Amino acid sequence: MSAVSVAALDDRDRDWVRLILSEHWGGPEIVTRGAVHQGDQLPGFKALINNVAVGLLTYRFYRDECEIISLNSMRERLGIGTMLMTTVCNWAASKRCHRVWLITTNDNSYAVKFYEKLGFRIAAIHENALLESRKLKPSIPMLGFNGIEIRDEIEMELLLHNRPLV
Repeated sequence: MSAVSVAALDDRDRDWVRLILSEHWGGPEIVTRGAVHQGDQLPGFKALINNVAVGLLTYRFYRDECEIISLNSMRERLGIGTMLMTTVCNWAASKRCHRVWLITTNDNSYAVKFYEKLGFRIAAIHENALLESRKLKPSIPMLGFNGIEIRDEIEMELLLHNRPLV
């Protein structure tokens, strides 16, 4: 098994990012907390095995916070998501961010467990937030994992003050 490496995205990656976001998110537009993000224009990181991209994380930096906009691993159970999350959290800490946060949805219990293992906690539940999100991006499906209705946004956060990162 080859080692996984992580590198910052650059302009040469934009077509690939657009393709991944279209395949996994229904397009490059991603909605969080009532804002539309052009995911293919955001900074981020890619995970590589033998120079082949196998993971993507995009984020936005605002004031002293870093919001993770998207996370995708194209090969499960290799630590790709963990490596990408560790990289962005270390980057955020180096920029003196006080928190890294993200949005997932009520149907995605797998994501909640994954982020909790990394030290994130549920900061808020925004009930019925997908009603507004669908006005901004009508292609967001009604049903998610296991046929569960996608209704609520779950805001998760990792506070970085005095926290050692792996």
